[in-house]
Amino acid sequence: MLKKAILTLFLLSIALVTYAQDLRVSDIQIEGIIRVETSVVLAEISIKPGDLVSPEDIDQAMQSIFKLGYFDDISAEMTEIQGAKVLTFVVHELPLIRKIKFSGNDKLKKEKLRPLLTMRTPSIYNRSKIEASVQEIKNLYIEDGYYAATIKPDLQVDDKNEATLTFEIVEGKKVLIQSISFIGNSVFDKDELIDKMETKERWWLSWMTDRGIYNKDTMLLDVERIKAAYHDEGYQYVKVRQPQVTLIEDNKYLEVVIEIDPGAQYRVGEVSVSGDLMFQQEKMLRLVRLKPGDIFSTAVLRNTILMLTDVYADNGYAYANVTPLTARDDQNHLIDLNLEVEQGPRVFVERIVITGNTTTRDKVIRREIPLLERDLFSSTAVKEAKRRVTNLGYFDEVTVTNKPGSDETKTILGVEVTERPTGTFSIGVGYSSADSVMAQGSISQDNLFGYGLRLSLSGSFGSRSSTYSLGLSDPHFLDTDWTLGGEIYNDNREYSDYDEEKIGGSIRTGHPIGRKSKLYMTYRYEQLEVSNIDNDLTQDIQDEEGNSTLSSLTTQIIRNSTDYYDDPSRGGVSKLSLEYAGLGGTEHFVKSIAEHRHFFPLPWGTVFSIHGETGYVTSTDGDDVSITQKFFLGGIRTIRGFEHREVGPREDGDYVGGTKMGYFNFEYLFPIYKSLGLKGVLFYDTGNAWSEDENYFSSMRNSVGVGIRWRSPMGPLRFEWGYNLSPKDYEDQSVFEFTIGKAF
Repeated sequence: MLKKAILTLFLLSIALVTYAQDLRVSDIQIEGIIRVETSVVLAEISIKPGDLVSPEDIDQAMQSIFKLGYFDDISAEMTEIQGAKVLTFVVHELPLIRKIKFSGNDKLKKEKLRPLLTMRTPSIYNRSKIEASVQEIKNLYIEDGYYAATIKPDLQVDDKNEATLTFEIVEGKKVLIQSISFIGNSVFDKDELIDKMETKERWWLSWMTDRGIYNKDTMLLDVERIKAAYHDEGYQYVKVRQPQVTLIEDNKYLEVVIEIDPGAQYRVGEVSVSGDLMFQQEKMLRLVRLKPGDIFSTAVLRNTILMLTDVYADNGYAYANVTPLTARDDQNHLIDLNLEVEQGPRVFVERIVITGNTTTRDKVIRREIPLLERDLFSSTAVKEAKRRVTNLGYFDEVTVTNKPGSDETKTILGVEVTERPTGTFSIGVGYSSADSVMAQGSISQDNLFGYGLRLSLSGSFGSRSSTYSLGLSDPHFLDTDWTLGGEIYNDNREYSDYDEEKIGGSIRTGHPIGRKSKLYMTYRYEQLEVSNIDNDLTQDIQDEEGNSTLSSLTTQIIRNSTDYYDDPSRGGVSKLSLEYAGLGGTEHFVKSIAEHRHFFPLPWGTVFSIHGETGYVTSTDGDDVSITQKFFLGGIRTIRGFEHREVGPREDGDYVGGTKMGYFNFEYLFPIYKSLGLKGVLFYDTGNAWSEDENYFSSMRNSVGVGIRWRSPMGPLRFEWGYNLSPKDYEDQSVFEFTIGKAF
């Protein structure tokens, strides 16, 4: 179209050249316009009636008209009417796009594609905008893994010069990364370097996790991650070139090649600390983790700077600044390091400002902050404030900042939170291999009226059990550090050998006994009925049938040092409890239980945990301990690979429970789909329950297995398969268990 306009201009130029002089134009006209206003076109050209025009002027005018983007054909004619020269521009408008459609887009729906378009309807056809839209659509398909997708614009024009634009898409199959390789990498194993990247090679679960998708922005970050890994090994001047991405095997997969030039490895030369020293030089140097002769690691340097900054900040120097000054010795491959400290003024907390808490009362947040107005600033206290406010479980995000106050010796501590829903209402059906099908419903509120009160009303009804409970707890009763709460419940269960019904209630109070520990006292009153005892059971068990009453007091100490209560990756939870039953009622016993679970963070977002629990129960009135108070192990919550309540002492083929118990769970948790909270688990369980005349750990039952866990919207979901390492004749080799739905 543009070529035609140029050809027309060329012919017109030849005609004008035949005249020895420029022509004076008396009038300018535009022909062929349908939708575009004539005034819009005339405003774009510099020629006016009465002007002398040359071929160059007409050339410039035609180019200006074409740049409007409304026409696909332009020509110029010079005519004479009654001695007056009339310059006429004849144009042909581009079609008007009335409708835009997509075809072939099965994986990405039009609702996702339409916002990418750089044009709207109705609008004049614009080639550059269409090309830009094609590229945007192409980029989205690449982000989703369809690297070989093609997009072709098709324009259908009717006799009114109106058009339908269709983006014809051939998606092809999702193209994943088959291999990632490195050229010049002599420092790390290939797998070790890939582990440091977010981009991964495809694997057998890619269909579910999208692992192996190539994303350009992610890869740019991965290049920086690779550099950081080399910096941590002393290769401070490493060069990582942009990855080369190639379609292979008939466009089925991608191959990514990354070229690395490590350069020389540098070590630490002389180390010094200067500036505002809080301690003597010798003591300051002991705080520096980089020593002469060490590999010059950026990570170690960064941690040293953070540690020194925190040391100063814990002494009130909130704005202390530590600057690393380096001198490079290329001949000996050494880097001298001087840490220059500028401590600034000592700072006190002027105000604490809490924002974003649309539901939660200020005092609920403020009581978790271990700093008050006019306190000396402390970095450790600020970090502890973030941890404690986060662990309330009321907020999606918690940000703690400090900003300059009214003068240089004051700071304003800001706590910004984003509220999350803390109340739930659910009605549904769940399933567990222990209780079979359950109808269940619950109402709970962990932050009642914004005061931090916890209310729960729940019930479940299954083929072998039904449970109902109502509980209320105030973790800061009357704005003190005391916890006060209570619960009433009704619990009916059908075991294989007998039925059990419990109706009772409890009152609980507690108080901190340390920064991470709390002491609880619980009084429990319960009426128990044991019925439908199997006639084949021993006489001792037969004697359990009937009604009994429990009145007990339990003392419990809980210490929680985990980083995040809901999903911990480090730290531990310890529990020690002692229950005395005999404050009235018919039950007389003492039961003690000790439990600890510890979490260890490992590379790649994985976590290793160890859990151990031991218990002992003994009668205080000379009678045998009731079967309802003995320990029965086995099942998804104790030792997997065994049926529920089928680990422990047996008499005449019946499980009679133990007065002693101990078991351990070793678990390796790894993310499968992090954004969904989907995890995998490998486990090893060992333990048993023992009768009074048996020793602890005298015989251990062992199992291994795998599982999947998901923190779903309806509650925790667990699928776990356990393999009994030494099955008895009456036991299965393996047991598959799962729970779906919230456990009450």
